[in-house]
Amino acid sequence: MKVLMVNGSPRADGSTNRALVEIAKTLAKEGVESEIFWLSSEPIGGCKACRFCAKNSRCVYDDKVNEFRPLAKNADGFIFGSPVYYAGANGAISSFLDRLFYSDAFGDHNDFYLKPGAAIVAARRAGSTAAIDQLNKYFTISQMPVISSRYWNIVFGANAQDVEKDLEGLQTMRVLAQNMAYFLRCKDAAIKAGVPLPKREESVWTNFIR
Repeated sequence: MKVLMVNGSPRADGSTNRALVEIAKTLAKEGVESEIFWLSSEPIGGCKACRFCAKNSRCVYDDKVNEFRPLAKNADGFIFGSPVYYAGANGAISSFLDRLFYSDAFGDHNDFYLKPGAAIVAARRAGSTAAIDQLNKYFTISQMPVISSRYWNIVFGANAQDVEKDLEGLQTMRVLAQNMAYFLRCKDAAIKAGVPLPKREESVWTNFIR
């Protein structure tokens, strides 16, 4: 079993990464492999809804989204991390996730279907729960079970050194990792026991314009 984690911060070793490292250490103790995928400090453009991905199984922009796609196919669970910018996730991970999940839906890859997901954020002070709410919406529109912890998935600190002092935040990350590992084991046991996945209906598309 493997959990693929994304560091959406432009800082490779900042507060967001420190939270993900705490999760990775706990997953390892639980016997679950993990990998941290850094989006880098380079800008990531937003989705232009061209639907190139629907016909080509890749995004028209050849960047981190296309690099991540084959990794997602082989992952069993996901954790997306972001710093808090203006009470929301930062621009890079927002654009990344818009394009990634759009291409999954319209390209019919199903790389995220019934795979557990979690969002974690790092904040200096406020706006953290709003950022988590934003990120969780990618999971709930994609039929992904959302993994929670004993508190909202937040660490506080302007840098990795500050996060080291947030003992409750680090504990929250460890509990999240334990819950993720437990869910993955339960899903694996269900599959081995022959429990079928839900029967999927063909998508119905409507709008509000007559």
